[in-house]
Amino acid sequence: MIIVKLGGSVFSDKAGEPENFREEAVRRIAREIGEFYPKESFIIVHGGGSFGHPYAKEYGIREGLLGLSEDTLFWRKKGFSLTHHAMLRASMKIVEAFLAEGLPAVSVSSSSIFLTDSNRVAYGDVEPIRKLVENGFIPSLFGDVAVDLEKGVDILSGDQIVTYLTKLFRPRKVIFLMSVDGIYDGKPGEGTLLFEIRSNEIENLIKRLAGSSGTDVTGGVINKLREAREIARFSEVWFVNGLVGGRLRGAIKGDGFGTRIVP
Repeated sequence: MIIVKLGGSVFSDKAGEPENFREEAVRRIAREIGEFYPKESFIIVHGGGSFGHPYAKEYGIREGLLGLSEDTLFWRKKGFSLTHHAMLRASMKIVEAFLAEGLPAVSVSSSSIFLTDSNRVAYGDVEPIRKLVENGFIPSLFGDVAVDLEKGVDILSGDQIVTYLTKLFRPRKVIFLMSVDGIYDGKPGEGTLLFEIRSNEIENLIKRLAGSSGTDVTGGVINKLREAREIARFSEVWFVNGLVGGRLRGAIKGDGFGTRIVP
């Protein structure tokens, strides 16, 4: 099994119009996966991109529901719903792109199967995902709003979903598709691309990169590195540019151009 994290900056332009979608990029990614499917099984997890992030930020979903006035409580609940439905629209577009390339992708609503607590997954009913994979489907999950045991509501990032699934399914590879060539020792375009990172070096790298994660409500590259440190205990991890043809194929084969996390 291979888990592919499709970053929001790959399937959309976060700085562009709300809910813009790079259909051809997603269809090319689907075609590269199709070169290995069905001999290899896949799970797709995608981010929010220009779909979910704007609503999540505008309505302050991460702040939860506690201690709010009646009007503010209704306003935040509305934002919860708007964020979720924006992510459903993103999921629909991605699944349709995969279907157009002959791959049986199936959307799985993350907020329906995961509960969070203290910014982590507290519970996930993954048996439907397991059965979908066993029957030859490609489940497609996504970063989403979530019911939170402490705050009432929160944001569950796609990266955290990947970590949770990795611990349970032990895929042979986890591949993060980004809009840059991998992980840099500094800001992309200014720092040096790191082709290999040892998992025990990640914490020091995070400290050096602190402050470069932008406005992404899930923490951007900093969060990805934190999750990768955990994922690397169970699986090989790659970070590659999903906007460049062949990079996903190379990571699947093991000779890709990008960043690989090594023990």
